[in-house]
Amino acid sequence: MRNSDFWRLMEDEFGSGYAHVLASSAVLAAVGGRTAEEALKAGVHPRTVWLAVCDLQDVPDERRLGKDRPLKD
Repeated sequence: MRNSDFWRLMEDEFGSGYAHVLASSAVLAAVGGRTAEEALKAGVHPRTVWLAVCDLQDVPDERRLGKDRPLKD
């Protein structure tokens, strides 16, 4: 997963505005007590950060892979 994938998942799940508020303010124990933004800047893999956000926010398993998107030609 790339950082851009992380942000796409965040915005799909939480909306554009709240995704950035959540990423900058919610402290995630699973990534060393950092916010998502701090963890990404520190080099924590985006998938690890995404799953930590999902756990904190009780995102159901079926939504953790994001929205289905059409294949590009």
